[in-house]
Amino acid sequence: MLYAIKNTDGFCYPSHFKMVASDFSHTCFHGPISGWGRFPVQDCYSYRPDKISDLREILFSGRHLSFIPRGLGRSYGDTSLNENSGVVDITRLNQLIGFVPPGMGDNRSEFGILTLESGVSLTDIIDDFLPRGYFLPVTPGTKYVTVGGAIANDVHGKNHHSDGSFSEFVLDFDLLLPTGDVIKCSRDENMEIFWATVGGIGLTGFILTARILLSKVETAYCRVDQRRAKNLDEVIELMDRYDSQYRYSVAWIDCLSSGSLLGRSVLMHGRHAAVDDLPRDISEPLNFKKKRNKTIPFDFPSIALNPLSIMAFNYLYYEIHPTEMGKIENIDDYFFPLDAVDGWNKMYGSAGFAQFQAYLPFDKVDALKEILVRLGKSGNASFLAVLKRFGKANKGLLSCPKPGYMFALDIPNHSGLLEQVAKLEKILLDNGGRVYFAKDSTAKAETVAAMYENLEKFREIKKRIDPKGLLSSSMARRLKIVDS
Repeated sequence: MLYAIKNTDGFCYPSHFKMVASDFSHTCFHGPISGWGRFPVQDCYSYRPDKISDLREILFSGRHLSFIPRGLGRSYGDTSLNENSGVVDITRLNQLIGFVPPGMGDNRSEFGILTLESGVSLTDIIDDFLPRGYFLPVTPGTKYVTVGGAIANDVHGKNHHSDGSFSEFVLDFDLLLPTGDVIKCSRDENMEIFWATVGGIGLTGFILTARILLSKVETAYCRVDQRRAKNLDEVIELMDRYDSQYRYSVAWIDCLSSGSLLGRSVLMHGRHAAVDDLPRDISEPLNFKKKRNKTIPFDFPSIALNPLSIMAFNYLYYEIHPTEMGKIENIDDYFFPLDAVDGWNKMYGSAGFAQFQAYLPFDKVDALKEILVRLGKSGNASFLAVLKRFGKANKGLLSCPKPGYMFALDIPNHSGLLEQVAKLEKILLDNGGRVYFAKDSTAKAETVAAMYENLEKFREIKKRIDPKGLLSSSMARRLKIVDS
């Protein structure tokens, strides 16, 4: 069976891939792939099994020293890359298996229970269940993510301060271990491996099926209160005052503002809208007319994103987002605004970009200011910068969130990128911060070792369940989570 691997920018490049002769029944392609940031780009041997038995045959074929699972490729860096070795695309393992509504059978909770294969995407779930009145309790900023990827990266959304990470709503999953055994993992069964897999970036095994919770919603809309803030101090004051009153909270930050306007922001608080919140012209509360996505069909030239163009964008964004209470926005517009632009990562040009998504404790606002100042002076500021608050940490050994602030900045790839990011990471390290693996492409092993206090415990579990090192990735080797 011949297929073209779909690259992470949303386009197929079959000419970049060479079909490799195989001594078993599954076609293998060798060629360049990347994460969503399109940096780095590495040659890998890629497979796409149709069923679990195919997955087993690929993993234990002996063709490569190691493999790593890969979903829809929305991790930004090298999380799901495995240079010159095996990458297994799980997106065809995408069956919805069963659903138990609240109050039915043994389900006495307020949530519905959905059983599915790990290659099911969040967009599949939303398209199927939102019209029935259910939504994901936690979702990241894109719905083009598989459930397996959401668990492996323990993704978070606009509501970590109130609800925690994706894993809070995962009951259990079946995990194919590197030894060939399949075990069920939950908070009560194989608990140690459960918490190593949550946030474990695919290094403990292949998630086959999972049971996750879905929330009841009345409508497919959110009620949004939007507030401007003249600088970083003011937006943090607004978060302190109002976040506890809302389920969702996120702020856009102007990275090029300076002086008394440093970190000027637009803070967007939201909650799921009730039927009574909707205007009378919305006749179907659980449906909305979907807009046709815009497409960026080619790479922007490297000079397109420069301080002047970013400054103009930031000025316009701030001006068209005034303080406004009670806005009604559909779920796509509030949760997934960038999904409306296919291939938006092409705006950074063919060299790609690195996302610097990081955590800092609540009392380290000065460190955040220092990062914004440095970024602004560098001339490589991000036009997509967000700030959120994290709530309590969970038990995931490599899960990123802890009480404090999360901020994300996109930095175009250029000759001095690694040096620039290293300086920002030093600020994190000096102030008790940490990077988020799902977005990282630049961190150093010694930096990560100092940031993640449970890293050695993760390594011990990993070696115990994967003694031959069958599961590995370019990121895992770069950060020395596994042996080279």
